[in-house]
Parts: sequence; structure tokens; C-alpha cells
Amino acid sequence: MGSRASTLLRDEELEEIKKETGFSHSQITRLYSRFTSLDKGENGTLSREDFQRIPELAINPLGDRIINAFFSEGEDQVNFRGFMRTLAHFRPIEDNEKSKDVNGPEPLNSRSNKLHFAFRLYDLDKDDKISRDELLQVLRMMVGVNISDEQLGSIADRTIQEADQDGDSAISFTEFVKVCPFDFFLLILFY
Repeated sequence: MGSRASTLLRDEELEEIKKETGFSHSQITRLYSRFTSLDKGENGTLSREDFQRIPELAINPLGDRIINAFFSEGEDQVNFRGFMRTLAHFRPIEDNEKSKDVNGPEPLNSRSNKLHFAFRLYDLDKDDKISRDELLQVLRMMVGVNISDEQLGSIADRTIQEADQDGDSAISFTEFVKVCPFDFFLLILFY
């Protein structure tokens, strides 16, 4: 299985993906095998429907938001390279030290990039702010009917009040970074 995947990926492409994402050669070939098994249309891309067949995403309360993160604005397909770029956000941070290039771009799995990724999951309208309504929608996704709307509203209000430093009744990325208990968000996001 791994050898078939490695023969379908050119060596140059494997090296580029390895450098860009920090995944090892064997991880890339395993993920390529997984990618091709998910590619029901056998066209070298994945659709949202392909992702929805993944059981772990189906049970994750933020599954739809995570699936959306794989797709660029206006796109309905993702190729293997885009798939790998998004997955790189889920790699542990400590892996950065092995693949850190001081002259290159920040690793996709850096703390900063993980925070941007998490922020985008909350910023539903993509206006670079998390409003009370967006926060409520994501909280509802995460807790379902286990908490009343009144309790959720109180949590959202308190969160906005504590995070909002510029008084615009929303949370900017800068404010998000300052108040975000990083380990907590990783636990929720990547469990």
C-alpha cells in the first residue's frame, strides 16, 4: 500500500510536501493512501462529501467547520497538496524544532498558525472578528442541547466582555491570542 502511494507521488513532489508541511516521507505516503481511499470520484481531489464519510469528523461537533477549513474560498474540491497543508496544522508543535528553517516561512504547525486556524473556525463570516452571534453558533455546535440558550448567552457575553479590549463588542485575532488558553483550544479542536 505504501509503495503504491510512493510510486504515484513524484520524488520532487514528496520532497516539496515534506519541506512545506514537516511530515516525514512515510507519513506522506500513508496520508496519500488515505487520500486516495477517500477520493471516491478517483479524480485526484476530495469533495466535502468525501470528508463527511470520515467517522471522526462525523462525530466531532466542529466537524463541518474543520471540513470547511480544507477548502479555499469558492472551491468545492481540494487536491492532495491542499489536504496536506491543512493537516499540517494538526501536527504537534514540538515537531517544529526538527524542521525549523530560520530563513523559511513559519511552520504550518506553529503556535501562531494553530491559533489562526482556530480563530478562523470561530470567525464564521470571515470578517476577522468573532462576534457574539458567531461565538454562540460555535458554542451550540460544541455543546448541543446540553446547555440552555440562556447559559450559552451568558458564556458568550462573559467571553466577549473579558476578551474585547477595544470596545467593539467582538474579538479580534489579537484579542483572541491574548485571552486564548492555547492548550484548552487545542484540546477542543484536535481531540
